[in-house]
Amino acid sequence: MSWMVTGGAGYIGSHVVRALTDGGIDAVVLDDLSSGFEQFIPAGVPFVKASILETDKVREALIEHGVQGVIHCAGYKYAGESVRLPIHTYRQNVEGTACLLEAMADAGVTQLVFSSSAGVYGTPDVEIVNETTPTTPESPYGESKLIGEWLIRDQVKATAESDAPLRATSLRYFNVVGSGTPEVYDASPHNLFPKVIRAIKAGQAPLIFGDDYDTADGTCVRDYVHVQDLAHSHVAAARMLDAGRPLAPVYNLGSGDGTSVKEIVGSLLEAAGSDLEPVVKDRRPGDPARIVARGELAADDIEWKMAHTIEEMAASAWAAAPDES
Repeated sequence: MSWMVTGGAGYIGSHVVRALTDGGIDAVVLDDLSSGFEQFIPAGVPFVKASILETDKVREALIEHGVQGVIHCAGYKYAGESVRLPIHTYRQNVEGTACLLEAMADAGVTQLVFSSSAGVYGTPDVEIVNETTPTTPESPYGESKLIGEWLIRDQVKATAESDAPLRATSLRYFNVVGSGTPEVYDASPHNLFPKVIRAIKAGQAPLIFGDDYDTADGTCVRDYVHVQDLAHSHVAAARMLDAGRPLAPVYNLGSGDGTSVKEIVGSLLEAAGSDLEPVVKDRRPGDPARIVARGELAADDIEWKMAHTIEEMAASAWAAAPDES
């Protein structure tokens, strides 16, 4: 028996795969390589090149590999770009999740951990969100993740009295950073860490947008979590489901206090040994001063813990980042 990781050739998914295998759990990867890399998949882990939209292929893979549960990391994860590409975003994240649920039902797979997003909260009117904070997503990406949660919730209800009831939970988080292995790095063209790292490697000053917010150092405060800590709780949730333990429908994986953009940029410059000075630009429209998530519920139920400092996140990200010609 094994667990399938959709999107398992991506930055987050490949860390989840490693966390599974390190814990003695067989893993199988399903990925279309649209944003992932086959070299991110650990040696010896079965790989199925397919999209979650290909229901028949997903069903066949679930049956062929004796899959007992799925950790669903696949999806289009770019909030800003989703505004420009809403149809693509909904197809990948909403239709894709529906196709996966259909394939799981056909194959009799009844356990699911969904990699959701704290983007479902939009710009909340509180500085620290918890699982009961109203969901008001502000991008097609955030909306698509929330609809994915609804699809899963409704499938749980629909199968509750059947012979194969679905048991599932969704994990919400903001900014995933760092690396748990030198072989895997964040390749996103949009995320803060790789953007700053690329600038430093090119000898260019990293940019900070706004330093006059109502925060300790004037720059935006956000929640940054290490990808390895995140992967550990995905696997812990899978173990709890496998053991028949009751889990909440959603969990926040958050730091509870957050880190400023200035602190992040400073940590990356220190990790690089660079004396570049960041350049402050005007605020970007719509950037709230502070958004941070609590993680107490996840700490109680799925072993959530911030085991890495910001300095360790920065150092591991810098060490894994490739040189670009």
